[in-house]
Amino acid sequence: MTNTHDTATASSIELEEYGNSEIDPLDDLPNEVEMSVFDHLEELRRRIFYSLIFLVVSAIACFVFVRPLVQLLEVPAQGIKFLQLAPGEFFFVSFKVAGYTGLLLSSPFILYQIIQFVLPGLTRRERRLILPVMLGSSLLFFGGLVFAYYLLIPAALNFFISYGADVVEQSWSIEKYFEFILSLLFCTGLAFQIPVIQFLLAALGIVKSEQMLSGWRSVIIGAVVLGAIITPSTDPLTQSLLAGAVLVLYFGGIGAVKLIGK
Repeated sequence: MTNTHDTATASSIELEEYGNSEIDPLDDLPNEVEMSVFDHLEELRRRIFYSLIFLVVSAIACFVFVRPLVQLLEVPAQGIKFLQLAPGEFFFVSFKVAGYTGLLLSSPFILYQIIQFVLPGLTRRERRLILPVMLGSSLLFFGGLVFAYYLLIPAALNFFISYGADVVEQSWSIEKYFEFILSLLFCTGLAFQIPVIQFLLAALGIVKSEQMLSGWRSVIIGAVVLGAIITPSTDPLTQSLLAGAVLVLYFGGIGAVKLIGK
């Protein structure tokens, strides 16, 4: 009877030791391959080269159709007359519009190249985050562009138009207008990435939803400051629109984090 008890005790100790030393399969590195520093640099160079080629091709294609793009971006100005104040100003504006639009169109491919570069160093658990993060990031970025185009930019331009309507004639520089509208579009798209950052921080165990919620006062102040920084106009309506969107995204991100049990 003593021998049986000793055998059972030894088996339980061995099982406990094995259980403690066992690695979670989700923390494994599948298809792990040893690479030297030079191999990593060569792989990085190749990914950057592919991204640049795709970006250049996209920008050239957008330059071919730049006039419809320019007309589309002029719609929020509500018929304001645009002036070319220097020789070749519209020509260089066309390059800017084509470049920004090409970057927008090539961003999924560039993101794919980034993921392919870091993929070998990701565990199975981390790889499970790639698809939802890519999908969520893309949808939120384009959602930010739509929000800026249909709400934020018209509100800002209405303020500028109405402020000096009875004093000055509204004729704008084509270059200054597109610098304003393109920067506002992309800054808003980047601001809409807040839920993606929250999801990543929570999924990796860095921050929990309770911690995100506990700092709500600081988040409100930060949203107001962000709205003041991103929106070039000084009217409270435009800043409130962006600040309100940032707050909705932040608290929506907390809800998404709670759904995954974090």
